[in-house]
Parts: sequence; C-alpha cells; structure tokens
Amino acid sequence: MIALRLLSLVLMAIILAPSGAHLFELPAKIGLDRGAYFTVQGIYSGWALFGIPIIGAIIANGALAVAERRRHPWAARWAAASALLILASLAVFFGWIFPANQETMNWTRQPEGWEALRRQWEWGHAANALILFGAFLATAVAVVRR
Repeated sequence: MIALRLLSLVLMAIILAPSGAHLFELPAKIGLDRGAYFTVQGIYSGWALFGIPIIGAIIANGALAVAERRRHPWAARWAAASALLILASLAVFFGWIFPANQETMNWTRQPEGWEALRRQWEWGHAANALILFGAFLATAVAVVRR
C-alpha cells in the first residue's frame, strides 16, 4: 500500500508540473504577437509524452480507491475523486486544447483566427492546471488520511 500511495503522489506531481507551467506562463504569452507566439509554442514539442503519466495517475488513483474501499472508505472516496478530476482534465484537453493543436498542426501552421485558438489553448490549459491541482490535493488527502 505504501508503494501505491507513493506512486499516486509521484504521478500527480509529474502531471501537475507542466500544467502549472502553462498556468504561470499565460500572462506573459497571451499578448505576444503572432511571430513571437508561434516561436514560443515550439518549446512544447514532445510534451505529448505527458499523456503517459496522466494515464498512470488515473490508474494509480483508481487502484488506490479500490484498495482502500473497505479499510478506509474516506480515503477511497478522495482517491476516486482524484481519478475523476484527472478524467475531467482530459475532457477539457480534448474539448479545447487538442482542437487548437489540430487546427495549427501543433502550432507550426498559422491559420486565420489564430488569436481565438490561442485563447482557447491558453485558457484550456489554465482550467486544466486548476483541475489537476484539485486532483493532487484529493490524492494527498487520500494518502494522509489519518
């Protein structure tokens, strides 16, 4: 159980890091001109690999919820809440962020109306940062349940 609790927390920390980065860089990026914005967006090449720990965090928190359901139902509910919040972040990703990535070919194509796509992408990531922070807190409560 200690390993599962630790794994859940570690995976949450890993997925929270890039989300927090997106949130905190939003004020500096949202007003950039077209050329500067598309240049800066190039730093995210390869970030799709963060999908792996996201799936891992859902599985780990789900497993923690199942493992704790009889002995510590309160902890199980918090772990389940975390898994559900991570799933909600995926809904935000596929509803707001992914379509902007597709339209811009991962920010390598500069279509007309790119400003609206930028807002959609930036605010989607901001929403995800808050959702994932809530998931991290839920995992932390599940782990330190006593």
